Amino acid sequence: MSGVTVNQDVDIDLGQLVRAVWARRLKVVAVTLIGAGVAFAGAKMISPKYSAETRLLIEQRAPAFANTQSNDGNAGPLLDELNIASQVQLLQSADIIKQVINSEKLYELPEFDDAVNGSALSDILVALHIKKNPLENPPEERVIDAFIERLQVYQVPGSRVIGITFTSKDPKIAARIPNAMANVYLATQSGAKLDTNSEATRWLEPEIENLRKKVNDAEQKVAEYRAKHGLLPTNGGSNFPQQQLNDISVELTRVRGEKANAEARAQSVRNALASGEASDTLPDIMSSQSMQRLKATESGLQSQISDLSTSLLNNHPKLKSLRAQLADIKTQIRQETQKILASVEGEAKVAGLRAAELERQSGTLRANSAQAGEDEVGLNALQREANAQRQLLETYLARYREAASRADSNSSPADARIVSRAIEPVDPYFPKVVPIVVVAAVATLVMSAIVIMLAELFSGRALRPVDGSVEPAATPIEEKTQAAAAPKAKRDVKPSMLSAPVEEEPAQEAPAPLEDESEFSISSVAHYLTSSRATLAVAISPTGDDGSAATVSLARALADVGQRVVLVDMTGSGYPTELMGDDPNAPGVTDLLCGAAAFGETIHGDRDSDAHLIPQGISDIRQAMRGADRLSLLLDALSSAYDLVIVECGAADVAGVSRLTRSKDVEIILSMPDVIEEEFVVAMTEFEKAGYQRVVLMSGDETIAEDLPRRAA
Repeated sequence: MSGVTVNQDVDIDLGQLVRAVWARRLKVVAVTLIGAGVAFAGAKMISPKYSAETRLLIEQRAPAFANTQSNDGNAGPLLDELNIASQVQLLQSADIIKQVINSEKLYELPEFDDAVNGSALSDILVALHIKKNPLENPPEERVIDAFIERLQVYQVPGSRVIGITFTSKDPKIAARIPNAMANVYLATQSGAKLDTNSEATRWLEPEIENLRKKVNDAEQKVAEYRAKHGLLPTNGGSNFPQQQLNDISVELTRVRGEKANAEARAQSVRNALASGEASDTLPDIMSSQSMQRLKATESGLQSQISDLSTSLLNNHPKLKSLRAQLADIKTQIRQETQKILASVEGEAKVAGLRAAELERQSGTLRANSAQAGEDEVGLNALQREANAQRQLLETYLARYREAASRADSNSSPADARIVSRAIEPVDPYFPKVVPIVVVAAVATLVMSAIVIMLAELFSGRALRPVDGSVEPAATPIEEKTQAAAAPKAKRDVKPSMLSAPVEEEPAQEAPAPLEDESEFSISSVAHYLTSSRATLAVAISPTGDDGSAATVSLARALADVGQRVVLVDMTGSGYPTELMGDDPNAPGVTDLLCGAAAFGETIHGDRDSDAHLIPQGISDIRQAMRGADRLSLLLDALSSAYDLVIVECGAADVAGVSRLTRSKDVEIILSMPDVIEEEFVVAMTEFEKAGYQRVVLMSGDETIAEDLPRRAA
């Protein structure tokens, strides 16, 4: 592979894949047009096929005179899902298909017997014994197979509607077959009902005759048993002894009441006579006409005596005569009262005698009624048998009359009706030229692009080496230990986390600094970043830690003017962390990339300003840089929370910065307090060639040469 060595980590260059496809766009378009043309020609060569559909609604149907209540009982089983599915299978049965084939004479059409006019390819396959010779099958079976291939019967989801679809090269046949199948199906269903009614009629006739004989025999046995045991029916539904017993019981109760009433009346008369009280208030005395006449005569005599007493003396003969008459009347009244008492007592005695007689008769009837109850058990059994036979006979007669009334074909409609008849289609359903051409063109375009991309991948032109597969730099503590032990050089330059270790070159005499200028100072760069509203700045320090120190000063200057700024330490030495942080072992970038620390745990405050710091961290740099692709997501998240994010990369090169950001539209700050013209020009040229146009020089608070190119932004 080009530019890739063995056992080296590589990435797929998506841009190269797109460029490869774009470079061959004319070929891709040509192949796409050829594919579309072939699809168009093929679609035109295919014989058109037409499709038509008839729809049936499965529902309970009966003639208008039918009993609605009896029909509703079968509606549930008829309209369930299993029954609908059964009707779908019935429509595809061989019997219905044969009837349609014979009625429409489909066996005469070549379309339904392709074996007669077989193709050359079919003959070759038959000769090679790859395909069975269709002529070996009977003609009827070949027609049925061809018919089934063109037929589709299905249930419309969520309904009781069945669709019958047929496909044919002839639009007339496509419309005629579904209608014919629907008619045959309805006729078959109606015929099945007629057969059922006829069978029911034939079976019921002898059964009804047998039941009539059984009913007569059962009723005859009931009558004979009733006469034999004297169980004559009464109006109340009970037997005769029971009815008599009931009547005597009622009469006995009434007589006992009369006896008690007569005794009470006689006692009241006795009491009145014994006490000498007036008996005028007694009902029996007042109801007697003789007593009423005597009372009237007594009242008249008393009136006369009262009238004469005012004018005559007590010994007057007239008064004596009247008093004698009054005494005689009272004697008669007393005698009449005695007669009434004797009459009432006589009534009580008669009632007592009648009650005694009724009690005697009641005892006899109780014995007769008990015997009648025992005899009635057998009578009830015979009666139940006769009633059961009678009820069964009436049921059979009703069903026989109903079945006989449905002997006509119009009286037994099928439990389905046609809701939509097939009509002759105008446009074929296959092939659809436009969709076929569009799909073929899109498929050809996609396949062409895939082939080109695969060729680029296999050739290695679309692969690029992974820049992060380098040996890890020393940790900040190790670097500081080594720096303390090593002799002090003129510049403390250490590799960035984004770059491979830099080998020390022989000491050369640096070009002399040029004359002063102040427009590249820290304050000028801070003003520029504030006015340009930049959100991300990448600081490169080719001269080492002195450049990193200038970047720290820049972050603090921006924080002093009210900017929310965070500095991300991506140097190899960790010098910005040493200048700004309180804890050299605080979690930072490497811990975040290794998953050893949360995002919020890596942000710390600057001890000398309001700026924030994300230190280098203490995790293994090499392991952390395996996830360097996530740095762009980290920077995007920081850019949404801060006004400016400054990434101090130390002595990083263009390749390392490219891994850090996906976009070239970022601020590149060359932090070089001791500006050397050659180094600045070389660094600036490399970044411009890589596409970074916004390169800013920051020389610190010291002056720089007058001859430097003016490239502030």
